[in-house]
Amino acid sequence: MKNALIVLLLFATLLPTVSQWGTIAYYHVNKDYIARVLCENRDKPQLHCDGQCYLAKQLKAQQDKQDKETTERVQNTPVVQLFWEAGHLFEFNPRWVELPALGVPSYQFPSYASPLVDLLRPPQV
Repeated sequence: MKNALIVLLLFATLLPTVSQWGTIAYYHVNKDYIARVLCENRDKPQLHCDGQCYLAKQLKAQQDKQDKETTERVQNTPVVQLFWEAGHLFEFNPRWVELPALGVPSYQFPSYASPLVDLLRPPQV
């Protein structure tokens, strides 16, 4: 049962691509009848059309039908929006804060007991 379902789904998936081959196979099987009865150029045997005009017309009609169905399917496909993000509004409300005036900081010398003085000793000459 599972195999039959797989074959059926595979056939349904491949059917649109195989349909053109079916039209071509029908043309080759019935080439004499198409050339004698359905060909547009049956009055002009010097063209050696042999029904190829009919085949071209059928393939073009089939392609146009397929394009139309695809276009309709795409246009009628509902768009599902999975995620929606609320718009973030940026509000710029400047707040002025008065800072107290600071005096100029004086330069402080490190004391001689500082570890930096011991580490960063100039080389002796």
